[in-house]
Amino acid sequence: FKAPSTDHPALYRDLLRTNRVHWIAEEPPAELVREKMMECHFRFRHQMALVPCVLTLNQDGSVWVTLVKPARAITPGQFAVFYKGDECLGSGKIVRIGPSMYTMQQSKNREEGPKKEEIDKIEPVT
Repeated sequence: FKAPSTDHPALYRDLLRTNRVHWIAEEPPAELVREKMMECHFRFRHQMALVPCVLTLNQDGSVWVTLVKPARAITPGQFAVFYKGDECLGSGKIVRIGPSMYTMQQSKNREEGPKKEEIDKIEPVT
């Protein structure tokens, strides 16, 4: 798929899954174990700004990462690196990505059903 522009909604995602996370200090952080969820920040490219997110711990040690706002060009195979303040918590390889903002918008439009004008055009059954 080639997006028509570098800012096309098809390039943006707000959900991804990693493989088993390699935690640095504690395996995994106590808050994540206790609450099953934890707010933190992440990045998936070296120089990029940190993105606020919520981690959800899976039984196999992988995490779902839900971003507060969609990020551009997340790709399976990249590493998601997690931070709490200045501390690097750990990282995991991105193995799955959620639907793009473009796909989400398309399905939202479909769920709303046909518009009144479209219904008025439908031929009545005789």
